[in-house]
Amino acid sequence: MSAILSWGLDLVRGVQSLATPPLTFAMKAFSFMGTEFFFFLLLPLIYWCVDRRRGMRMSVLVLAATAVNIRLKLLFAEPRPYDLDPSVAMARESTYGLPSNHAMTSAIVGGSVAALLRRSWRPALAIGFPLLVGLSRVYLGVHFPTDVLAGWALGAVFVLVDALYGERILRAVAAQRESVALAAVAALAIGMNFLTGNETALSGSLFGFAGAAIYARKSAPFSASAGSFGRKCLRYLVGMAAVVAAYGIPKLALAGLEAGGPPLVRFLRYALVGATASGLAPRLFLKLGLAEREDYSAKENEGSVSLK
Repeated sequence: MSAILSWGLDLVRGVQSLATPPLTFAMKAFSFMGTEFFFFLLLPLIYWCVDRRRGMRMSVLVLAATAVNIRLKLLFAEPRPYDLDPSVAMARESTYGLPSNHAMTSAIVGGSVAALLRRSWRPALAIGFPLLVGLSRVYLGVHFPTDVLAGWALGAVFVLVDALYGERILRAVAAQRESVALAAVAALAIGMNFLTGNETALSGSLFGFAGAAIYARKSAPFSASAGSFGRKCLRYLVGMAAVVAAYGIPKLALAGLEAGGPPLVRFLRYALVGATASGLAPRLFLKLGLAEREDYSAKENEGSVSLK
């Protein structure tokens, strides 16, 4: 065991010496806020009900960054604390430890959502949210402190790149013919497949979500920010029902084929989920009167809205 891992394991044990049932419950709740399921609930909320452009950028960032994280985990192949001391395992994961994906994605989402808030609230979310998620991973014994630090650093890099170039890239893609924009999305999905190997859920989700959004600009141009609170709640419920159906029905129907079949099956199933979120759901919103139409072309030069 290296000196760094030995120090990290001692820190995990020290943190766990403070364990109480209420604290463990709280830490598991914070850890949940860094999971894929939590972002599965949060990202559509931003895209449908707060800021369409920011929701698009956040979704692409989280999916692409997670693909990079998977590649780095395979590259470093670092153990988790419970691999060295099973007694610290308050939870378990099926992947390597470095860098922490929970820490990375919480830094990305915290930094991205903070940009939508009043300036006085931004530090609390951009710093506090990833801090709590990262600390929970150390407390639960699933990450060394160095895993969390690396995850935060990687997430900060993605947030910085998005802040500098995200809106420019979005405008550049929007200015292209739909076929050209779709080809760019396909190229990104292929790159993600290269990073993750046979795990095609991420690349499929991105291809379906970003690809359908390209065509939805004309076929289902909805306003995410407009509408009453109640109208937005209904919009979110209808959208999530559609997404859950797109996820669950094919999963049940194709369970046998996906288990032993080619990775393309899983890619297409997740592409359907992504396309439902950015393509079908907005059509439903407009058809049911849950959203107002918006001329996207008139908005291309505007930045994201803020919650004042």
